[in-house]
Amino acid sequence: MTKTELKEFLDSKVIEYNNPKFIESDPIQIPHQFSIKEDIEISGFLTATISWGNRKSIIKNANHMMELLDNAPYDFVMNHSEADLETLSAFVHRTFNGSDFAQFITSIKHIYSQHNGLELLFAKHAEPDSLQPAIHQFKKMFFEAEHLPRTQKHISDPMKNSAAKRINMFLRWMIRNDTTGVDFGIWNTLSPAQLSCPLDVHSGNVARKLKLLSRKQNDGKALNELDLALRKLDKTDPVKYDFALFGLGVFEGF
Repeated sequence: MTKTELKEFLDSKVIEYNNPKFIESDPIQIPHQFSIKEDIEISGFLTATISWGNRKSIIKNANHMMELLDNAPYDFVMNHSEADLETLSAFVHRTFNGSDFAQFITSIKHIYSQHNGLELLFAKHAEPDSLQPAIHQFKKMFFEAEHLPRTQKHISDPMKNSAAKRINMFLRWMIRNDTTGVDFGIWNTLSPAQLSCPLDVHSGNVARKLKLLSRKQNDGKALNELDLALRKLDKTDPVKYDFALFGLGVFEGF
């Protein structure tokens, strides 16, 4: 395929998958249950955090998370008591357990109380063409609060060569305004041009077959390579191609 043919092919796949039907089988349906900005971003962040493994299991457990937060995540975060945190103890999703969940609630409250919320913290440390340094700083600020050492593994660090798939997916949800109603676009201080693709086994394999990616590992170096390739196709909204790569991999077995 020529570059023009590749772009036309991927653009057509974006149109096919970046539409409201995508929500029905995707974890993004969880934050779509809410209308208040803080509820959307907290539910989105928690859902993205447990987004690995079987998608049905992710959605089921993310819904359970919201039930444990009384379906009012921001109010729970800001006004919880120690007894409230104890009600989270039985939660488990793979290696993310109730202790991790309680820690996340404590750390999210710290972000809102000390750093003016999730959006402004990411915006403060963003670079013009990348949010990866902002993710690194976010992790540092997130664990300023007293925390369990085991919980640190649940937030990836791009500066340690991680592709940080789940946080990049969360950032896509918050920042892209795709006009189709899938991504939210509620963080106006940041631009879709700064986003990186949520690189996973599906998008990585498809990207390699399309010669957008040569590196074999799905790590930070691979993410940088893919970012550069996607920005050549659309520098203002490169991560729209996540829909194409993911859809081709998951739904079409490309």
